[in-house]
Amino acid sequence: MSAGSAKVARDPVHHPLFARCYARVSAGAETRMGMTEVRRRLLGGLSGRVIEVGAGNGLNFAHYPGTVSEVVAIEPERTLRKLAVEAALRAQVPVDVAPGAAEALPVKSEAFDAAVVSLVLCSVRDVARSLAELRRVLRPGGELRFFEHGRGGGRVMVFTQRALDRTVWPPLVGGCHLSRDPVGALREAGFELGPYRRTLMPENGPRLPTSYCVTGTAWRPVTDAADAGR
Repeated sequence: MSAGSAKVARDPVHHPLFARCYARVSAGAETRMGMTEVRRRLLGGLSGRVIEVGAGNGLNFAHYPGTVSEVVAIEPERTLRKLAVEAALRAQVPVDVAPGAAEALPVKSEAFDAAVVSLVLCSVRDVARSLAELRRVLRPGGELRFFEHGRGGGRVMVFTQRALDRTVWPPLVGGCHLSRDPVGALREAGFELGPYRRTLMPENGPRLPTSYCVTGTAWRPVTDAADAGR
């Protein structure tokens, strides 16, 4: 499946203005906010066949280790997907960029050794459904790497995050939400949580509603069986 097969009417997400802004801001954040090192830590040690959901403009692609045999990168937003295709051509591992939504991944069950989500769970329409899909496409025992932002800080900050989520933030920032709890959502979805680390981004800058991040690993339980109804 290739990016060229997507039609405008079938794109599950369409935020062209936000996508162009995100592409510019994210490129600058690689050095200014230390995102390059975050990506290296996030992807280090992966192997086999990997699915990356919400690949954006493909900034992760350069950091996949040579032990990865293939990356299937799902990106629903057409403008970002075009940039991801360009990044895939420069990657050191095979990367196939395809359209699709996190809530209905266009791939077979138990087809991947690992999955990656990076600043994705904040903006999906249905977190529980998206995580159920990730669990479906991972083989039993398969690994999920995550880097997400979400709820954090004291009571005033959480109140601010929730107030922004109810008003201006999602329409302005491509459906992003500030007060979601990615670690709690992973537990509720039935993943086995491994080590995770909470950080501030930027680490030494002002504490913003977007600053509260978590990086970690989870697994689909080895005893898990694919849902035959999917």
